Order: sequence, then C-alpha cells, then structure tokens
Amino acid sequence: MEKENIAVGLDIGTTKIVAMIGKKNEYGKLEILGVGKSKSLGVARGVVNNITQTIQSIQQAIHDAEINSGYKIKDVVVGIAGQHIRSIQHTDYISRTNPEEVIGGADIQLLIDQVNKLAMLPGEEIIHVLPQEFKIDGQSEIKEPIGMYGGRLESSFHVVVGQASSIRNVGRCIQSSGIELSGLTLEPLASSDAVLSQEEKEAGVALIDIGGGTTDLAIFKDGIIRHTAVIPFGGNVISDDIKEGCSIIEKQAELLKVKFGSAWPGENKDNEIVSIPGLRGREPKEISLKNLSKIIHARVVEIIEQVFTEIKAYGHEDPRKKLIAGIVLTGGGAQLKHIKQLVEYITGMDTRIGYPNEHLAGDSDEEFSSPLYATAVGLVMNSIENKTQSAVRKEETPKPKPTAYRTPIVESYEDMRVDEEEERIVEDLKKEESTGDKIKRSFFDRYVDKIKDFLDNAE
Repeated sequence: MEKENIAVGLDIGTTKIVAMIGKKNEYGKLEILGVGKSKSLGVARGVVNNITQTIQSIQQAIHDAEINSGYKIKDVVVGIAGQHIRSIQHTDYISRTNPEEVIGGADIQLLIDQVNKLAMLPGEEIIHVLPQEFKIDGQSEIKEPIGMYGGRLESSFHVVVGQASSIRNVGRCIQSSGIELSGLTLEPLASSDAVLSQEEKEAGVALIDIGGGTTDLAIFKDGIIRHTAVIPFGGNVISDDIKEGCSIIEKQAELLKVKFGSAWPGENKDNEIVSIPGLRGREPKEISLKNLSKIIHARVVEIIEQVFTEIKAYGHEDPRKKLIAGIVLTGGGAQLKHIKQLVEYITGMDTRIGYPNEHLAGDSDEEFSSPLYATAVGLVMNSIENKTQSAVRKEETPKPKPTAYRTPIVESYEDMRVDEEEERIVEDLKKEESTGDKIKRSFFDRYVDKIKDFLDNAE
C-alpha cells in the first residue's frame, strides 16, 4: 500500500501558533486532519524574542494537532515574516560558453546562484530568489527560456532578504521542539497560495494579510510575484489603542474589538453603549461604540495607508502594472466589520475578503475557512508540493512509555540536536532525489539544509 503524503504547516504568528496537518483527497482538495492552536508567547511583530517561551507554545500546538488527528508529526514547513523582511528588484545575466546548445535548467540555476552571491547589508541573508521575466540576446518578455538558443541569458529577479539571526532562531525553536524543519516559506506567499486564484494573479492583485503583529503584502501581475513587504503593525496595535483610549485591560480591549468593533464610525449610533465590568468590585465602565469605532478607524487608516504607499511604490498607476483584480484582504484583521468598505474608500480599488476555502475539501470544518487560517492552509499546501512524509499514523509509531505531558526545558545545545535516526532519514531522502529534481530545487530547500548544518554543528 502506498504511503499517504501527509503534510504539516506551522504558522508562528505574533498572536497565535497554529500547527495544521492535512493531505490531498482524491479530488485534489486539501483535507484537514487535525489542527493545534496555542497562544503565541515569545514572538513580537513576527520575530522570536524569547526562545524558551516560543518552544513551549510550539510544543503545545504540535501536541494538540497530534491528539486531534491521531498522527505523529515528524517535520514542518514554517512561515517566515517579521519587520526584518524586505524585497529588492535586481537584474543579472550570464554569458553562455556555447550558444549553439539550447538553454537548460542548469543555466537558470547558474544565474540564480549568481544572484545568491549578491552582497547584502551586515547580518542579512537572501531568503528567496524569484526569477520574473527573462531576456535572451536582447529579446525580452520571455517567460520560459528552457529549450531556446542564445548566448546572453538575462533575467529580472524579485529578491527577498531577511535577518539571518531571526531565521536561525526560528530553526532553533523548531528543532528544540523535537521536530524537523523541512522548508521555509515567506508568509505572504503562503497566504496568497491559499486565497488567490490564478486568474487574479494574472489580472494583477494585491494581497493584504493583516495579522496580529505584522501586515504582509504580496503583489502579483501576469502570474508573477512583483512586490512583497512586511509592515510592522497589525491587529495588536488596534487593541493597544483601545486599551489606552478606554482605560481597560488588554483582554477586554481584544473582546471589544472582535465583538463590537467597526472600522467605520458612521455605522454606530450615538446612544449605543457597552458596559464593561469593573476590576475587583469597582463600578462598571460604560463605553460608547461610536468612540470605540473612532479609535479603531484611526489605526486601521494608518495601517492601510502604509500598505497603500507600498502598492504605489510598485507603480500600480502605470497602465501596464494596473491591478485589475484590486485588493484581497485576509488574516485575522480582515474579520473587522466594514474594513472592506474602508479599504475601498482609501485606495479606490475593488476589494474582497479572502477565505482559504477554495482549496479545502467540501466536508472541512467551517472554522478552517476563516481568513485567520489563510497562512496555515498555504503552508500545508506548500508542504504537499514538497512531497514530504511529514507525519505518520500513531499506530505506525512505537508507543512511548505513558508519561504526563510536560514541556521539556532545554538544558544545553546538545539537547537541541536532532537524533541520529532523523538525520539518517533526511540523508536517505536527499539520495533519492533525481537529477531533474536537483535543478528544480528552490533556493529555499538548500537554505533549509544550510540551517540544518548550522544547527547540527552548533557547539
């Protein structure tokens, strides 16, 4: 019997950590087998700032996903975000030694490797090198150069850059949680896989993913990624403003935002008031919903204007760069009432809310088609593409001695090392790769290998 291709995505967010296990059903749709969710401790604005707390949160999410699904997780594809992410446009070329031979995958790989050697700012590393259009001997707008003749092969690239230490910290947290890191994906790219259709990517679309700590932007045109950006504001700053403006505690501010908040103050009547219980016997507080919406409105306008500045930087007013499909909003922040209307008002562009339900199997739990899970669904889809066997049924694994579930504290770097059995599995997988696959391997895969080497050799 052929082994199931079980995929696992891990979304390490500022507000929550989600571990999602899924597989493709016979109709090619994604069937969710189990989800684990935990409060994200130790992550601020998409960046790990407390290793021990992050490990505990990851372990909780992994543990819950395993219990819900009946599968044991071996490795995960993780999303990378944070304010340290930036993207640049770069053009590079190679002169081929033999123009009489047709261009092959090796030539494109050579060009990508050349871009990977670009000098970056201190402490920065290239995460993603995404070829856009190619030029062969001056002939431009070539999307697929393989099989063509030419001496000079040139391409424009979308290069995503991030802080090396932040990426290594994520890798360290994963391995310390007792699982392997099988791939890294830029979070806006994962979200776009989950909520955008190919038609939208062709027509031109801006995906805005409003998370807790960051707002991610990905712009597509002609089916190619054109621009990415991470803005270091999200839903948490809205809650902070409500907390300060209404003099209430964080929990109450978050509840007020979710249950009664609106991004459009004109929708609330002056006499609409919500009463909040006072602390330790104090008098209840009465808060006007109109004032609440004014606070939310001011902050959402600021976030949208920052994103719109990035869309303008891409040059969407140029007729050739026009985003015909407008804007798609996703992430937890997209659930805020009237945010769609506000975005349309500020940008003048068509807007819709993006739900990751297009790729989900029909019998999936409705909860998972919420914009909240867009990144997690995208990461699972990415894991399926890698064809990794990321989880196995519990009955296939030897049963451990019954012990109470606890979060192990990492004593030393030695404790963080991957055990030899898992290393052997990774080696076997590498050997099984065909030559064609090697050419196709993205820089990300090799980057993951680099991280593994770095982590394994850490003293």
